[in-house]
Amino acid sequence: MRRARWAVPLLLVLPAIVVIAAVVLLPLVVSLYSSFTAYTMIHPASLYRWVGWRNYRRLIEDSGFWWAFGRTVVFLTVALNLELLLGLGLALLIAQVTRGQRLLRTVLMFPMMFSPVLVGFQFNFLLNDNVGLLDNALLQIGAIRQPIPWLVNGATANLSILVAEIWMSTSVFAILLLAGLLAMPHEPVEAARVDGCSAWQSFRYITLPFLMPFVYIAMTIRSLDVGRAFDMVRIMTNGGPAGRTELVWTLMATVGFQDGQMGRANAMAYLSIILSIVFTFYFARKLASARAALGDTA
Repeated sequence: MRRARWAVPLLLVLPAIVVIAAVVLLPLVVSLYSSFTAYTMIHPASLYRWVGWRNYRRLIEDSGFWWAFGRTVVFLTVALNLELLLGLGLALLIAQVTRGQRLLRTVLMFPMMFSPVLVGFQFNFLLNDNVGLLDNALLQIGAIRQPIPWLVNGATANLSILVAEIWMSTSVFAILLLAGLLAMPHEPVEAARVDGCSAWQSFRYITLPFLMPFVYIAMTIRSLDVGRAFDMVRIMTNGGPAGRTELVWTLMATVGFQDGQMGRANAMAYLSIILSIVFTFYFARKLASARAALGDTA
């Protein structure tokens, strides 16, 4: 009888399991296997040429990969923290609105609805030094004398990609933190006001600790999702100038699809997975400690 009770649910979910295995598990296994081979796209038979850890050893010795890896860590760190600060500010402002809050919440979700490809094209047009709207506006008001090559200079190109990413994804933090603010009980804040606490003290010792689980949930989601920046980098700068905006994801595409070295590109992908695991594990630990601090052990 117990086996029969387990058999029916298993049969019902079996089609979904088969689809997931075919779409997700099988490509993962093949890509992991190919990372230990000399597989190149122009020589398909090289998929069966086992080279062991050679691809990984070459990557460890490749300074270009580590520059892209370090640039990706900096990009993740700066983007997540700025998105958190801006999203928290927006959530606090919208929480104070008494009329039209639903409309503001809807408008706030617009940037996250855009495709990263579309956002890349938008900012590419906005920051173009020949026909870009920003340079033309600055020239018209006399703020600059000649167009600024935003996407050609290494420093401004990285800044431009960062601005595009923050514009698109800050709303994720704002929506999640606003949900936390709306779920927060009013009694502790009102009691703090009666006791003479300032607005900053109420925020620092009551509101912020309550929001920390929502902060770490948003951080976890965004740290896994920020790989979508590949589309924007590819469209806005294509990794240039001279590879100064190359991130791990764009470097993998260059090595795998342009150079045809799929084995090396897959090895690069599995090394970069370590970055996602580290960020996810860190935020999961912080989420558990934040929930424990609130007395929630669920």
